[in-house]
Amino acid sequence: MIVRVEIVLGLAFALALGGCAGQGAHDLLNRKAVTAPASDIAGTHEIFVATTRQQAAKDPRQVFDGDRSLTTLYARVDVTVPKIHQVGAIERAKGSADSNPAKQFTATDVVHYGDAQQFAKAVGADISMRGDRALVFVHGFNNGFDDGIYRLTQIAHDTKYPGTPVLFSWASSAKATGYIYDKDSSTAARDDLEATLRMLAKTHVKSIDIVAHSMGTWLTMEALRQLAITGDRDLDGKLGYVILASPDIDVDVFKKQMIRYGKPDKPFAILLSGDDRALKLSSFISGDKPRVGDYGNAADLANYGVTVVDLTQAKGGDGGLNHAKFADNPILVQLLGNRLRAPAGLASDEPDPTQLNNIGQGLGKAVGSVAEIVITTPFKVLTIATGG
Repeated sequence: MIVRVEIVLGLAFALALGGCAGQGAHDLLNRKAVTAPASDIAGTHEIFVATTRQQAAKDPRQVFDGDRSLTTLYARVDVTVPKIHQVGAIERAKGSADSNPAKQFTATDVVHYGDAQQFAKAVGADISMRGDRALVFVHGFNNGFDDGIYRLTQIAHDTKYPGTPVLFSWASSAKATGYIYDKDSSTAARDDLEATLRMLAKTHVKSIDIVAHSMGTWLTMEALRQLAITGDRDLDGKLGYVILASPDIDVDVFKKQMIRYGKPDKPFAILLSGDDRALKLSSFISGDKPRVGDYGNAADLANYGVTVVDLTQAKGGDGGLNHAKFADNPILVQLLGNRLRAPAGLASDEPDPTQLNNIGQGLGKAVGSVAEIVITTPFKVLTIATGG
């Protein structure tokens, strides 16, 4: 009977958390080149990569696999977005089929850098060319290298981010049953993420914005905690926005991390949702301790100087898991983009409710539904009407 219960729970966990990733196959490159007319392409994005994954030897189409590298490896991936793309979606080929650039996100080229110096020179040049800002994305549990590449491409494209996208890809096994392996992999990557942020800070960048998702938020908080311990928690003034989406972090651990980090000087946001099914199962295997991403006491978190954005009433686009609303809900993506396009140094910790309401109401008319986002700051609670 005990064995049967464990099997059922294991299957439920695998099915639920499987939604963190895109699909079973993790091929990024096509077997053969597939071309499409320029009129079918909405945009091309150069995604710079720092990763603690090993290069994929068994299947080169994956580029990097789920095995851990003891050193950080560097690359750049060029990705096209089809004109038929819908905001919040990641149009992908099924399984291991080749991508059609006219219909799906397509990786067209990969450049590998021999060492950190080569990478720093390349990413620094791109940062200078694009407006002196960088957006670092740290993916979550059960993600292949391809999942992180495509998600950051989608975020950069949909938010119209005015800077250089940088993926920090840690060695997730990309398996729904690999939760413990992934947690250890994210922990092992703390020094690498810290070093990557320091590297970016040495370029001519003016603002380094961070968006982290799910288990990637644990890794991000650990790296920020390490920066604080060294006395350089804001990267010599260059740290911009920090956005932690669906944080898979024990609430008590997060509080201790924030105590060490201190109250933020720049906008620091927690995006949570009370109906996040993936985090409820994460909580279950962690001894029924609440995770930050589905914590019901926003005011408690706001006491640590963060802004808490409750997305519970907004719809998710991941089959009911409600674990990636920040990126797959078209309304939330556009609100996120509106925020990110203004440099963090010029942004207030408290969003302008009039501006957000205007955006939400306009989008609400387009989709025909209304939901509310509740924003809790250290000073007040704002309720924002959005389009759903």
